[in-house]
Amino acid sequence: MEPTKVQSEGGLNVTLTIRLLMHGKEVGSIIGKKGETVKKMREEVLQSGARINISEGNCPERIVTITGPTDAIFKAFAMIAYKFEEDIINSMSNSPATSKPPVTLRLVVPASQCGSLIGKGGSKIKEMRESTGSQVQVAGDMLPNSTERAVTISGAPEAIIQCVKQICVVMLESPPKGATIPYRPKPASTPVLFSGGQAYTIQGQYAIPHPDQLTKLHQLAMQQTPFTPLGQTTPAFPGLDASNQASTHELTIPNDLIGCIIGRQGTKINEIRQMSGAQIKIANAMEGSSERQITITGTPANISLAQYLINARFRDVAAMWNDPSSMTTS
Repeated sequence: MEPTKVQSEGGLNVTLTIRLLMHGKEVGSIIGKKGETVKKMREEVLQSGARINISEGNCPERIVTITGPTDAIFKAFAMIAYKFEEDIINSMSNSPATSKPPVTLRLVVPASQCGSLIGKGGSKIKEMRESTGSQVQVAGDMLPNSTERAVTISGAPEAIIQCVKQICVVMLESPPKGATIPYRPKPASTPVLFSGGQAYTIQGQYAIPHPDQLTKLHQLAMQQTPFTPLGQTTPAFPGLDASNQASTHELTIPNDLIGCIIGRQGTKINEIRQMSGAQIKIANAMEGSSERQITITGTPANISLAQYLINARFRDVAAMWNDPSSMTTS
């Protein structure tokens, strides 16, 4: 079988499936009011033989799947990238920011193909960055309960489209090895924690006390496991978890997003520390690296709550790129 050849117009005459990982606000932008935006997108790409599907469920993250001839896939990516750029421009009208942040898309790629995307000594990913002008990052860790990794692409819409084309070529020339366990975002739950005899639920980024519902929430806490870290099967709730042995968990965060976690003068990271009870250390920026290491230390419950609060900071990432203080609640 001959390797797939790139046509002169930059497309490929094969069928492919590409999965995108999006936050709730990003999905809302793609769907649009009364579903009008996604309906228009579907009609346009359907004429080219492609389909756009959005995973169901009340999840902080959703999977957007685009299937069809690669030319149609590129068309769908173009529509999504330009829509996100439009959102950024609109959000800047209410922001003091002067420089326009890049559009960012996250692909979900089988881990067995990521080595080919990176190339020997990082040669392939360097070539993609230089030839397209986009930033490309392959996550070091697999997404939870899967054998897939996130591949983040940032840049102008035109650069992103060119980068996706090159990624598609690599994925077609290097098919996944073995079985792939796809990443499935977990449904959103209402976390419950207890501290000092007081019951709280997590709403957004804050713990809201419920003094009149202590018994009901206690029962709910005993039934649910919303803060169960990976590899742990028993419920993890501050004050209820029998295992208080300290452990450590590490996260890798792009430099572009670290300000969202720290907040103005460290206000947000301090909030997360106080609410979760975990120790959180952010490593200094390393020369030549576009990522920062975050180390979380505490009980499994502390770590899990800290992760939840960190993830909550990313749900409005586009707005926070423009002005990290815009999420501050008085």
